[in-house]
Amino acid sequence: MTPPAATLSDPVAAAAIAVDVAPPRLERARWYVVSVLGLVYALNIADRYVVSTVLEPIRLEFHLSDTGVGWLTGVSLALFYIMVGIPISQLADRSNRRNILSAAMMLWSLMTALLGLTQSFWQFMLVRIGVGVGEAGGTPPSTSIIADYFPRERRAFALTVFALGSPLGAWLGSNVAGQVVDHFHSWRAAFLVLGAPGVVLGILILLTIREPRRGRFETLAPAADRQASLGETLRFLWRQRSVWHINAAGTIICLWGWGLMYWTQTYLQRAYGLSTAEAGARVGTIYLWAGIAATLATGAILALPAMRQPRRIAYFLAAVVFCSTVPSFLIYWTHSLGVATAMLWLVVPAVYLYTGPQMALLLNFLPSSMRAQGMAISLLCANVANLIVAPLAVGWISDTLSGPLHSNTESLRYALLALSLTGFWATYHYATSVRTYEADDLAVRA
Repeated sequence: MTPPAATLSDPVAAAAIAVDVAPPRLERARWYVVSVLGLVYALNIADRYVVSTVLEPIRLEFHLSDTGVGWLTGVSLALFYIMVGIPISQLADRSNRRNILSAAMMLWSLMTALLGLTQSFWQFMLVRIGVGVGEAGGTPPSTSIIADYFPRERRAFALTVFALGSPLGAWLGSNVAGQVVDHFHSWRAAFLVLGAPGVVLGILILLTIREPRRGRFETLAPAADRQASLGETLRFLWRQRSVWHINAAGTIICLWGWGLMYWTQTYLQRAYGLSTAEAGARVGTIYLWAGIAATLATGAILALPAMRQPRRIAYFLAAVVFCSTVPSFLIYWTHSLGVATAMLWLVVPAVYLYTGPQMALLLNFLPSSMRAQGMAISLLCANVANLIVAPLAVGWISDTLSGPLHSNTESLRYALLALSLTGFWATYHYATSVRTYEADDLAVRA
C-alpha cells in the first residue's frame, strides 16, 4: 500500500514508514545487531562487576584501606576511561563505528584477562588502566549504531533490549566469578575466565555486523558527511536544558545505584560473614532475575503507544527511582540478612531498568552527528560518579569512621546509608527535565 503524499512530505514520518515496510530479513538483521551488542554490553558490565566481587580479597592481599582499594579498582579505570572516551567518541561520529567497537572489545577483554596475572598493586593498576582505555570504545559506538538501525519511536524499546546485557553481565561478574574464585581458590582466576570470551566476540562483530548509514531515520537524505566538533556538541548539550537534566539524573543514578552495588558484596561479607562465592551468588542471582525482569517489564511498558511521549518516560523513571530510594536505605540500616536481601530485590530492578530509557531519551534529543560524543559525555559523567566519587567518598567516610566506631563494618554501613539518600536527587532532575521537551525536540528536528 502506498503511503499518502502528505505523509511523505515529512522526512521523519517517511523514515518511520520505511522501517514499517522493511523486509523480514532487515528486521532480523536489526535484532541480531541488538543481540550481539547486548552481549558486548554484558561483558563490559561483567568485567566491572568482577572487581566488586573480589574487592575484599584484593584489599586483604595488597594490604589496602577502603580508600586505597577504591583508588586501585575504580579510579584507575575511570580516569583513563574519561581521558580517551571523548576522542574515541569523536572518531566514532566520523568513521566506522563497528571497527572501533571490535577493536575496543578485544583490547579491554585482553586487559581483563591480564589482570589475573598481576602480582602487585602497581601491576594491577597499570593493567586496569588498559581496561579503561578499551571500555571507552564500547557503549558510545554501540548505542550510536543501534540508533541508526531503528527509527526514533522504536529506539527506547531497542535500547531496553540492549540493556538486558547489564543484568546478565552483573550476574556473570558476581555469581559466576564468585564460583570461579571458590573453585580455584584464587581471585585471579575470575579475570582469566571472564576476559577470554570478549576477544572472540570482538572478531564476531568485525565479521558479521555491517556499519549502518549514519542518520538514516532523521532525514530523507542523511548528511553523513556532516561532522560536529566537541565544542559544538558541548554547546548544544548546554543549550538543551532537557538533556542537561536527563544527563544529571542518569549521573546521580549511577552514583546512587551503581555506587551502592559497587560496595554491597564487600559489605555483606563483612556484616554477615559470607564468603566471596556466597555473597556473589546471593547478589548475582538478584542481579540476573530482578534485573532481567525489570528490563523486560520496562520494554513492555515502553512498547505501549501511551509511552511514546518522552515526558511520560521521564515521569516513569522519576517515580521508580523515588520509590526505590527508601528500600535502598533499609538494606544497610537493618541487621538482618533476610531483610537486606528482600530490600535488594526491590532496589536492583531500579538500578537496571533506567538504562535503556535513559539512553533513548538522550539519543532522541541529539542530532545524528553528535550521538557518540553526546553518549560519551553522558558516560563520562556517569563514570566519574560511579567509579571515582562513589568508591572514594564511601571509602574515605568508611576509613574516617572506622577508628571512632572501632569497626570497618559499621563504618562502611554508615557510608552506604549516606549514599543511599541520593536517589531522591535523581528524581528531581527527571521531573524537571520535562519542562523544555517541546522546544528542545524542535531544535533537534530543525
